[in-house]
Amino acid sequence: MNTSLLVMAAGMSSRMKASSSDQIEDKKINQANTRSKGLIEIGEDSKPLLYYLLLNAQQAGYKTIYLITGKDSSPFRLSIKNFSSLDHLQINYVTQHTPSTRIKPWGTADAVYQALEQFPNLKKEYFSVCNSDNFYSINAFRKIKEVEGGGGMIAYDLNFLKFNKKKIAGFALLVFDSNFRLQKIIEKPNLNDFKKQINSEGCLYISMNLYSFNGGHFYSFLKDCPVNPIRNEKELPTAILNMVLAKPGSVVGIPLQEHVPDLTVKGDIEYFENHLKDLNFLH
Repeated sequence: MNTSLLVMAAGMSSRMKASSSDQIEDKKINQANTRSKGLIEIGEDSKPLLYYLLLNAQQAGYKTIYLITGKDSSPFRLSIKNFSSLDHLQINYVTQHTPSTRIKPWGTADAVYQALEQFPNLKKEYFSVCNSDNFYSINAFRKIKEVEGGGGMIAYDLNFLKFNKKKIAGFALLVFDSNFRLQKIIEKPNLNDFKKQINSEGCLYISMNLYSFNGGHFYSFLKDCPVNPIRNEKELPTAILNMVLAKPGSVVGIPLQEHVPDLTVKGDIEYFENHLKDLNFLH
């Protein structure tokens, strides 16, 4: 049974810090410029995005959270200790160390690898992985945690994602066989990629980085993940595709027809607040 969720929160938030918006108050602009995206406060009750994400994870049945941060986890620890409604979760902290030769961590595959190194029990368990700046639904969490026998990923139906074309082009396009086994991940897809990969039902599928893995199966592919020559990072899609090449059919797609809000730039903060109001999280 999968009751463990790894939350990746060690990113540098470069696009958020570089963006601008005249739709949000100065307090939130300051937070967006100085905090990890998951710690930006949403709504008048001043709870961060991470709170709502973990609340959904708890309601979906996760018991243990492995929060992957940079070398200073204190902002997360200070924030999370005030989340009294999350008392059913055990929070473990993973430090994604940055080599002295780099100014930022090695990337998402390295983040998960370091989690398995610091908590070796994960090498023998099923676990899920997600971003700290996407708001996944309880439904999405429940579906991904039920994956058994190998790896899985939520495949979001493009028709239900409420993003503009520019933002969609920054996500990864997923290609599956007739049994919905992962065949390919196309990073930064272009128009021809979309036209070529659309299926007979008119569907295209996008990754929003919500996965489940068998630690024993996936560990070696994380450890040996090569560096992407363009982005100079060790990326989860690379490790996943290497596992699929070595073990065809080892990653299944779970199609989902719903939107998943994310925080990429400052302009996303207002939209995110409105989304939570629609779900009655905020009043």
